[in-house]
Amino acid sequence: MPKLILSMDGLVLKEIILDKEHIAIGRKPSNDIQIDNLAISGHHALITTILDDSFLEDQNSTNGTYVNGQSVKKCVLHHNDIIELGKYRLKFIAESLRPVAPSTEYVRAPAASAASPAGASGPAAGETQMLPAEVIAGASAEADFDNSQLGIINVLTGPNAGRELQLAKALTTLGKPGKQVAVIMRRPQGYFITHVEGASFPLLNERPISTSAHPLNDRDILEIAGVRMAFSLRS
Repeated sequence: MPKLILSMDGLVLKEIILDKEHIAIGRKPSNDIQIDNLAISGHHALITTILDDSFLEDQNSTNGTYVNGQSVKKCVLHHNDIIELGKYRLKFIAESLRPVAPSTEYVRAPAASAASPAGASGPAAGETQMLPAEVIAGASAEADFDNSQLGIINVLTGPNAGRELQLAKALTTLGKPGKQVAVIMRRPQGYFITHVEGASFPLLNERPISTSAHPLNDRDILEIAGVRMAFSLRS
């Protein structure tokens, strides 16, 4: 189970086990982690943990939230990441260690090239897989998986209908920042989707999902940020 080590000026103050799906951090007593300091906003940041993955989201704090020295609004946490809130430090310790990519903000995908054929597969090995135009996708490093079937996303609507994304990474982020963002996770048990940003929830087979992880099955239909997509499994 992941945990946080809270410190200030090199002095360890507390160890917090992330045993809840949502851990709120802020100055007010209603937070799970209360830091009584004027540099910390009343509700400063939120950590959401789903299966083996934890996501950090700044809650529009006054002084901002930093990970490894970089200002973030939302990011995936990796082992040994340092979260900075004013003079306070929260070191993220993951339970299972695996190679990971550096923490990064969600990035809008570039527009599709007119020369790109419909149904084209993902980018070359080692690159971050992305859907073009209004859909974004980011992924973490490769991991070892027991499941032999590869998940595929086919875009059904919009100007990029017919495009294909291979879900070969451990995490794939889909959606539009500020509007609606979801994460698809690849695990030995299969593929799971969860909502991570936006007032409204993505649709799975015409029904809204929640912040909990939902398993994906072959031929499921998704709608994220107004774009319909089909999920399938390929051996």
